Amino acid sequence: MILTGDYHTHTPYSHGKNTIDENTAKAKEIGLKQIAITDHGFSHVVYGVRRREVAKYAAECKAAAEKYGVDVLVGIESNIRSLSGTADLTEKDYENFDVYLCGNHVYIWYETLKDCCTYSYVNFFADRFKIKPSQKRIERNTKAYINAIKKNPIDAVTHLNYICPANTLEVAKCAADYGTYIELNSKKRHLTDEELNDILQKTEARFIINSDAHAAKRVGDTKLVEEQLQRLNFPMDRIDNIDGRYPNFRFTEFKKHM
Repeated sequence: MILTGDYHTHTPYSHGKNTIDENTAKAKEIGLKQIAITDHGFSHVVYGVRRREVAKYAAECKAAAEKYGVDVLVGIESNIRSLSGTADLTEKDYENFDVYLCGNHVYIWYETLKDCCTYSYVNFFADRFKIKPSQKRIERNTKAYINAIKKNPIDAVTHLNYICPANTLEVAKCAADYGTYIELNSKKRHLTDEELNDILQKTEARFIINSDAHAAKRVGDTKLVEEQLQRLNFPMDRIDNIDGRYPNFRFTEFKKHM
């Protein structure tokens, strides 16, 4: 398995250690054809990229692409801000970005206080204290993921189920219907073998593998995912960013019709 592009990497614009230039240099070194710089979305209180920085952010991506001959995509890892699926990348921002990732994170400016309490804090503290998720919490989280996919032209859901346990099968069904990828994240364990196999067998969802690199040395790192794929005898033709294949990103198609 050879990775074509790594579409989830971070820089100091959020809380990555290395610059856009350094991440791109690593992508070049290991033979990637594409890399997306996807720092955290605007509503992240501590680590989000700021709208006033977007022009500089994009310029650095362009400069790195020209310097290393690697296609550098301007991306963002947006945040789900409400149970109704609101995200922090709005239509007025779309022209500035090439790749639209989205997932659940903590330390976010939520749409309402209710969303903050019933969606964010409940998940954060339950994870911290290892509290088994109730059916109600799973249903609530599932609703947030599904609403986000329906409401926004998201390319991929990042680290599905991480700190936010959901009905992954229902989320994957929705993702397949709307053309959103399920990310196989090689930084953190988020889908069990049983969950991933269930998605594989019962949905038409497609996948991309990403490093979620927060340091240049991890750009293109797929070790954690590869171990799981080998256990499951996973069909590689369901993954769209390996062996010379490129993802058909929903966001790109959406913008053509704006």
